[in-house]
Amino acid sequence: MSLTTRILLLVLLALTPALAIQGYNEVALRTSRDAALRADALATVRGAAEDFSQLSERMRQALDLISGDPSVQVRDPAACTAYLKRSAARLPHVILIALTDPGGSVICDSAGSAPGSYSTGARAYHRRALEAGGFAVGGYTLGTVSNRPSIHFARVVAGGDAIDGPATGLLLAAVDLDWLSDHLEQTLHQAETAITVTDRDGLIIARRPNGADWIGKPIPPERAVMLTAGDGDVRIAEGLDGRKRIIATAMPGGPLAGVRLMVGRDSAAAFADIDAATRRGLVLIVLGAVLALAAALLAGRMFIRRPIDRLLRIAAAWQAGDLTARTGLRGMTEFGRLGGKLDVMAGTLQRNADDLHAEIRRGRALQEQQVTMLHELNHRVKNTLATVQALARQSRGADGGLEARILALSKTHDLLTREDWSGASLREVLESELSPYRTGGDQIGLDGPDISLSPRHVLALGMTIHELTTNAAKYGALSAPGGRVRVSWSLVTQEGETPRLQLTWRESGGPRGQPPARAGFGTRLISGGVRRELDGHVDLAFEADGLRCHLDVPLAPGLSAILAPTQ
Repeated sequence: MSLTTRILLLVLLALTPALAIQGYNEVALRTSRDAALRADALATVRGAAEDFSQLSERMRQALDLISGDPSVQVRDPAACTAYLKRSAARLPHVILIALTDPGGSVICDSAGSAPGSYSTGARAYHRRALEAGGFAVGGYTLGTVSNRPSIHFARVVAGGDAIDGPATGLLLAAVDLDWLSDHLEQTLHQAETAITVTDRDGLIIARRPNGADWIGKPIPPERAVMLTAGDGDVRIAEGLDGRKRIIATAMPGGPLAGVRLMVGRDSAAAFADIDAATRRGLVLIVLGAVLALAAALLAGRMFIRRPIDRLLRIAAAWQAGDLTARTGLRGMTEFGRLGGKLDVMAGTLQRNADDLHAEIRRGRALQEQQVTMLHELNHRVKNTLATVQALARQSRGADGGLEARILALSKTHDLLTREDWSGASLREVLESELSPYRTGGDQIGLDGPDISLSPRHVLALGMTIHELTTNAAKYGALSAPGGRVRVSWSLVTQEGETPRLQLTWRESGGPRGQPPARAGFGTRLISGGVRRELDGHVDLAFEADGLRCHLDVPLAPGLSAILAPTQ
């Protein structure tokens, strides 16, 4: 093998570890940046969802305040019109405020329309508000009076002073969708970030950028993947503008159930600095390789073993990952020039490697900071619950019910915190409430598979079990020595349908069950919580042998049950 060939092979060998390190650091940096971008996109979309929920709550409060005005209560068209005009003037984002009768016919509005000139009775939010007996949020609407794209917030007006009295009308407010897009855009951290909001029907109600081109239109079929992501999902897909984006999805609950918010970070813009650094690194590597090969061709004219041996030793050090090693060769000879160029190349690669490692360390520090913030949030929430408990204890005339419910909520919160708010087992929820009443016998029995519940189900079912336990301890089976409580549950799944949890609470051996003369707060809390929060069904029966309560609650798809031994 000729000397020239040997030197050429030596140069290639020296470049191999440098390229490997460059490639490894490139992959590590891109992985870290991808994780940071996903976390930022998810945090941004959740912030936007929270901001939208707060807007919904402010609109509900505004309608609550307006509904209490005498002109609205008595439905006087002239006085009501004047009052609604003043109210709308104080809400610059509101296009129209109107009062209709239960059938939807307008009585008065802030635009001064004649009574009966139009009707909202056919709109979905009108029916939902009446059916729920409270507050509802609509979707994309082209205003009948304003002829502008808007979203409606509706609130039932009850007759007289009774909050739960029969509906005498419906108060609604139309919010400008251009204003909504501008408002949500303020939650974005980066200029290249896009936000899209769709209503229950999949129509776009807010969009930045290019909002005017998309408001009121559905997501195109070729972008249907945007509508298949669930709450908290982060995907890489093409956005509405055709650009590759990291898209995070949030789906708020409550009155905004069915609304979908999507925040997309431009992938090309997010990785632009890394791509530029990669190109610079490759140019430097190529330049160094060209110079090294030129020097090798010149050095092939003469054979000097010592410089070659030194170059081989340095190449081995670089191959082992030590970029601080240098040839130390100087001068105008071929080997001196080659050694100097290789030293410059190694220094450049070392600086690039240090920069990449520094970026990785900054990414890890950011992740640690996020974990610290999460623990701080949990700590603050627990402090808030403790403060509310202290206030409840000092309330005059309280019978302990409020404090007990707050304690139950705190226990459920602790249970979720131990699992980082990823959910909890149904058996753990039952044990948390019933364990103080175990006497060592068979007074309490639990029978059912291990089922993992989401945080929303844990909170709602925790309060329901607490109310049932408290009732049994005061008036039912747990108030008598021979009383028994049996809780059984099962997971019912049918192909193509959402799995459902069916739970039965049965008391026996206690005082003879008597239906209450009227539904108390606890009964309303059980029925209303399960139906409103979980969209489930509740069946309470005051039988001769004791109370029986049957719950039927839909669960999230994909849950699995593991049979557990009967206790």
